[in-house]
Amino acid sequence: MKTRKQKLILITKIVAITILLLIIFFLVFRNAILKQTIAKVAVKIEREYNGSFSIREASFVGISGLSFQDIVLVPKNADTIFSIKKMKTSVNLWQLLVGDIQLGTLEMETGFVQLVKNKNGRNYDAFLKKKEDGNGSNTKRDYAQFAYQIISKVLNLIPTDMKVENLVFRLDDNGKKTTINFQKLKLNNNQLETTVTVKTKAFTEQICISGFANPRDKKADIRFFNCNTGTIKIPYLDERFLLKSSFDSIHLNIQNIDKSGGELHIDGFASVVNLMINHPKIAKKDVTIKKAKFDFRFLLGSDFVSIDSSSTVQLNKVKLHPYLEYETQEDTIYKLKVSIPKMQAQDFITSLPDGLFTHFQGMEAQGKFAYQLNFMFNKNKPNRLIFESNLKKDNLKIIKYGEANLNKLNSEFVYRAIIQNVQQRPVLVGSENPNYTPLDQISPYLQKCVLTSEDPSFFSHRGFITEAFKQSILKNIRTKKFSRGASTISMQLIKNVFLTREKTASRKLEEILLVYILENNRIASKERMLEVYFNIIEWGPNIYGIGEASQFYFQKKPANLTLKECLFLATIIPKPNKFMWQFDQDGKLKSFAIQQQKFLNNLMLRRGILTAEDTIGESIPLQLTGNAHSFLKLKVLDSIAVDSLAVEEPFDF
Repeated sequence: MKTRKQKLILITKIVAITILLLIIFFLVFRNAILKQTIAKVAVKIEREYNGSFSIREASFVGISGLSFQDIVLVPKNADTIFSIKKMKTSVNLWQLLVGDIQLGTLEMETGFVQLVKNKNGRNYDAFLKKKEDGNGSNTKRDYAQFAYQIISKVLNLIPTDMKVENLVFRLDDNGKKTTINFQKLKLNNNQLETTVTVKTKAFTEQICISGFANPRDKKADIRFFNCNTGTIKIPYLDERFLLKSSFDSIHLNIQNIDKSGGELHIDGFASVVNLMINHPKIAKKDVTIKKAKFDFRFLLGSDFVSIDSSSTVQLNKVKLHPYLEYETQEDTIYKLKVSIPKMQAQDFITSLPDGLFTHFQGMEAQGKFAYQLNFMFNKNKPNRLIFESNLKKDNLKIIKYGEANLNKLNSEFVYRAIIQNVQQRPVLVGSENPNYTPLDQISPYLQKCVLTSEDPSFFSHRGFITEAFKQSILKNIRTKKFSRGASTISMQLIKNVFLTREKTASRKLEEILLVYILENNRIASKERMLEVYFNIIEWGPNIYGIGEASQFYFQKKPANLTLKECLFLATIIPKPNKFMWQFDQDGKLKSFAIQQQKFLNNLMLRRGILTAEDTIGESIPLQLTGNAHSFLKLKVLDSIAVDSLAVEEPFDF
């Protein structure tokens, strides 16, 4: 009877012999197996992706090496996706035994990869088809596990040693063409070095890429810079999205990719020098960030993806800690927190990107401040939105204003509206202008109507209304566009007097910061701000200020306006140049305009701003008696009827 030890020895011998036979079988028939595998791939691509895949010659080199010639993938009735002349590679046999493909070395010579989009579609469309999930659409995805599998597979396909010559990547988006030529790429002993030639219709440049890359340890430290002097222009984005951008250099560092305790951690940093962006939605000028760095820690769990609060973003001298999270444990929740630790106010001003805050150039401040932002949106419970903004000041004071001298609100000045980049006629904001109207000479009804419709808490807030911001965010999320703002009268005043009406991120950010300075440094009284507002805003076509408006519509002084007239004037402020569309062809208010004014009237009654006595005479129709009447689209009476009306004698009583 065999002992336990003898049995183990026997089993070991059987396993060893089996493995040896498999190796011999593999070595003898491996080329046939390789050709059969390639044929299966070709059949699958033809059947599932309606394409043609071919390799003219394929063979093994040594024990784990592979050699290929003329590898081609062509979709049916579309441009070739890739064509590689020669390629040699080796695989890790131990990884192959457990079902993973891990490349050891790679040599590639002469080839191209191209993505083409034209009137016939995209040459890669067939490969973007989503596969049906056999487990059902309700299966929750483990974000950490899914991401780690993808990262591991990608890194396994990056060889530890690589040599690539004359590999071209082409992008053709309806004639918008970009060519990226990897003339010579080397990865040897974890050291990466390559020169890339980028060519578009507008420019040609050479980019050098060098650094450290170890795909097995999941670490990298790589730099991108112009091989010659000058910046690196980012291709394609300018033609496709009107986004011009460039930079001097980029440094990317991956320090750690690790999965433990059910969470995936990705740590590292990215930095850029002299990043320039230019887009009509961002600013009118080039926006330049001299130095920016992002020390990141990405965390992924089974039901969340986040940027951890230990991450740091540095823009010149400004440091902030962001926290972003997308969570799906019970509800779909989006979270954003931003923390700026206490810092010198002047460092903040000098760190603002050039071109983004032009009105702050030359501004000086003293003291310190700290800032906290907390935002949370629950997609399943949208009304529970959280928006909290908190600024803590420490002897914060503006000692010198920049281009936007806010003190001018307290004196006479000339106002010129800018509409579609065109300066309008000058309007003097001061007593020498006969149409200028002091606040105490403006009908109290008009003041109440405008404040109720535009900014009910004007005299109590400090430039912003948090609840209005929340409602604006909710509506913009629901409509998936910027369909509602949250402008207070203070914000409208800043926009009109110091800025423009351009819809750019730059203008909005400047507006927010200037309003904060105006309101929190008490530069102008609320009464003065409201008086200037009434005397500069547009009330109709080429009509500026309430003095002109009251004459244009009713041939009256602002002090003599009735409640009904004030309700009308307040409701046309959002679209003053379209006031005529509120009237029908008989010169009477349309039903929607009547309801709009009735709503405002009832709102003021409910809030106690008006009394029942104020609404006496409400049933009397509104009539335009000034030049505004000529803008109405009135029907033309029959000429015979007009003549008969002209000669008809009045009734004799």
